[in-house]
Amino acid sequence: MSALFFDSSGLVKRYAQETGTNWIFSLVRRSAKNRLYLARITGVEVIAALTKRVRVGTLSQNAAAKAINRFEREFANRYLLVEVSAPIIKTAMALAKNHTLRGYDAVQLACALQANTDRTAVGGTPLTFISADVHLNTAATAEGLTVDNPNNH
Repeated sequence: MSALFFDSSGLVKRYAQETGTNWIFSLVRRSAKNRLYLARITGVEVIAALTKRVRVGTLSQNAAAKAINRFEREFANRYLLVEVSAPIIKTAMALAKNHTLRGYDAVQLACALQANTDRTAVGGTPLTFISADVHLNTAATAEGLTVDNPNNH
């Protein structure tokens, strides 16, 4: 059993077929018994990514509707959500400045760092940051997180 934090670029592979989808399935299936963490803003980002695929023609409206329905159900019941609080925003601002991250990427990383700190403070194992964003992964590594890119699987 592992603790995994997914940013939206990693998690969207659970809901739309692309490089790394099979590996993501192996991590999120219940039988893997992994603890799955998300920033609450991931809800917005995943739905936006799926609807964008409809707009650009890489996902049918029907497939997107099914994927969004599954995601919304799992978002409410399957994932451990990290709230975006004032301290998270303060950390995200520093991360954006120090690593030249986009806004939501900085928030994702700040949430992952907070979840990791919370876990290790009570004797839990460190989490692994799962993202398909190379720049974000570089920043996460620099901040001390273990990182894995689903595009490598």
